[in-house]
Amino acid sequence: MSDPGAIWTWRGHRIGWCRAGESDATEAVVLIHGFGASSGHWRHTIPAIAQQAEVFALDLLGFGVSDKPRSRLSGEPEEAGSVRYCLDLWADQVTDFVAERVNPEGQRRPVHLIGNSIGAVVALAAAQRLVAAGRPPVQVVLIDCAQRTLDEKRLAERPPLARSLRPLLKSLVRRRWLVTTLFRQLARPGAIRTVLRQAYPSGGNLDDELVALLLRPATDPGAPESFRGFINLFDDLLAPQLLAELTVPVRMLWGGSDPWEDPAEARRWADTYPCVRELQVLDGLGHCPHDEAPERVNPVLLAWITSAPAQ
Repeated sequence: MSDPGAIWTWRGHRIGWCRAGESDATEAVVLIHGFGASSGHWRHTIPAIAQQAEVFALDLLGFGVSDKPRSRLSGEPEEAGSVRYCLDLWADQVTDFVAERVNPEGQRRPVHLIGNSIGAVVALAAAQRLVAAGRPPVQVVLIDCAQRTLDEKRLAERPPLARSLRPLLKSLVRRRWLVTTLFRQLARPGAIRTVLRQAYPSGGNLDDELVALLLRPATDPGAPESFRGFINLFDDLLAPQLLAELTVPVRMLWGGSDPWEDPAEARRWADTYPCVRELQVLDGLGHCPHDEAPERVNPVLLAWITSAPAQ
């Protein structure tokens, strides 16, 4: 991998990113990680795709080696350097990254946006921005896209008890001391392995390197702030509203045993939204199939990149 530890300054914040492949490649791929992960989560994806295109992966603000500024929730006074962590913020980051690092100085080579989990929603929102700017991506690939079942707009789907407890939950997760305490309990090797065993049902590539990759950024002093911002996203973008508006092709890849994002919902999206051109569900894999079974996922991604029509 080339440029493994590059830093890009965005809105005064340091952003980690990496690049691999030939700089004169005719196509570019931008990889967007999910919540709690980083560009390193594409460790098995980048080398494979770099054979076909120039590949970029970045750490969203609040994750990886990127800065982790203080969170600011709705209704809280603005503090110097604080940010409102949200999908719009990260979509703006990806959009500006494409303009400044992927296709600078007016280059118009085809760009493929590939996102996992919450990064998939970010990819959709960034694609919408790029279309509006006249620089649409050639396609968007969603890997186990976050369905955000706790969003206010989906509250009617929740059981009655969950609906009645929503005000209490929203009040509790605003409290910084409580969120920080919870985060420190989760940011331990044993707790991380417990979550990974759910996310990686086959156990593939659930190794010490992966645990370290997720644990190291969690030790940064500001790490609880991005966690606080994220768990307070009760009213933000949903994938269906973005899919309903997008005109660029969208392809979806899903782990058939994803414990958090139901493949049945992905099938409904595929049947509902014209922009969705293809859905592949991989039996036995979980929420992060690109890392759990790259030998099954990379050929699919390479085929989609190769077959996508040029802009």
